[in-house]
Amino acid sequence: MTTPPPGLRERKKQATREALRAAALRLAMEHGPDRVRVEDIAEAAGVSPRTYNNYFASREQAIVSAVTADREARIAAAVAARPEEARLAEAVTEAVVEQYTDAGEGGHEALLFITTRPALRHAFLDSTAGIEPPLSAVIAERLGDTGAPTARVLAASVAAAVRIALEGWLRPAGEDAGAGGSFDAGGLVVPVGALSDRLRAALAPLVPAFDAAERRVQP
Repeated sequence: MTTPPPGLRERKKQATREALRAAALRLAMEHGPDRVRVEDIAEAAGVSPRTYNNYFASREQAIVSAVTADREARIAAAVAARPEEARLAEAVTEAVVEQYTDAGEGGHEALLFITTRPALRHAFLDSTAGIEPPLSAVIAERLGDTGAPTARVLAASVAAAVRIALEGWLRPAGEDAGAGGSFDAGGLVVPVGALSDRLRAALAPLVPAFDAAERRVQP
């Protein structure tokens, strides 16, 4: 299925979103996230605070968005682009791993900045919930089962698995491996193991559910 190019209105909205997230990250890194106001971000992006509020619910969300940058939409697009004969579980796993391990230009510095500040760390982990809506739509289309809750359940499970993988990977220094990380402490965060391995391990328990869903809709 070919997706039509976005219209002028959508392109303007995307440009505004990109300007806001870039301004938020730049100001936060220059002055510290606690010293940046929504009004400062809006002014730097050339829009009003009211317009800002149409795009982001908080300062932290805007800053983190500079790193996550429509990742959820790219995950869904990557799954949709996989051949129809490819296993859905494999398509989802590879899309998630690819998008979460490609930090992009300047992404590693920004990620380090975010993961060493508790409020931003929380917002970064919370951003995984955004995976569910676009991924649910793609899964439903792949299964040809848009009326059932199966796609939503699977997509929500993927979002939860990704969060769990990130929580394990971004473990505050000195925290026990079996402890439930609150991420409330500031300072050093120690990435534990390869993120790709953690993502695959967290998603592995979902493979039987994906396979069963595909079997139910096969002719």
